[in-house]
Amino acid sequence: MTKPLDVNREIPIVKKAVSPYPLKESAIVKWSLIAISLLYISLFLILPLISIFVTAFEKGWETYVASIVHPDALAAIKLTITVALIVVPLNAIFGIAAAWAITKFSFKGKNLLITLIDMPFAVSPVIAGLIFILLFGAQGLFGDWLFEHDIKIVFALPGIILATLFVTFPFVARELIPLMQTQGITEEEASISLGASGWKTFLHVTLPNIKWGLLYGLILCNARAIGEFGAVSVVSGHIRGQTNTMPLHIEILYNEYQFTAAFAVASLMSILAIITIIIKNIVSWKAKDI
Repeated sequence: MTKPLDVNREIPIVKKAVSPYPLKESAIVKWSLIAISLLYISLFLILPLISIFVTAFEKGWETYVASIVHPDALAAIKLTITVALIVVPLNAIFGIAAAWAITKFSFKGKNLLITLIDMPFAVSPVIAGLIFILLFGAQGLFGDWLFEHDIKIVFALPGIILATLFVTFPFVARELIPLMQTQGITEEEASISLGASGWKTFLHVTLPNIKWGLLYGLILCNARAIGEFGAVSVVSGHIRGQTNTMPLHIEILYNEYQFTAAFAVASLMSILAIITIIIKNIVSWKAKDI
């Protein structure tokens, strides 16, 4: 039998958790924080950005255009775009596969895989470039075999692609892993139980759910691929018109005191960065609305 309800029993009072911080700050504190933030952004972001464009155009529009259409500059731009077009899709494939394996399956070595994905964040890009030199350089582990078969890795396009892949491959995976962990596997299990194959489940269930996170990761990956300097600098050889990406071309121009040309190419990279930020914010906004 169930016990009768004791109407005389005292009902405990549930106290609400009180935040250690006040919900409202004084106007002085609020505007002081805003002023400090704006001052910091102005000094370390807006002012340098303005100085780039001022220096780039200080000798006129014709000089600016001439610096951009110079054969070495065009070669650097073409190489940078080529590397990004190769690296970003490869990182997309790896990131999706790694995130799928980590979030949808249980297997030994999962923590090791996560650690390896995070490794480029801990290793200096210069060290990463040196690793490829030790592996594929003339005196490296595979150097003799590559020389005998006339295969060029370092100081050529393949080495630049490998170095860029190393420093950028965590971005897509690291963006997708927490997203897919939050979504769980309920929808995939329902799809498979209804007779859908694994590939159809991925195309019609998983991919639509992760599309905004995937796009966000690709944007970050593309931005890093375009702006990578350290690892690429080690493996490129700095060959004018052949292995210089845009950051390396800017460094050479600056070291040769061609400041206007250097800042002209830098302004082009700045424009690409601004466009990337705008697209990233649009993607973030779209993702929040869903």
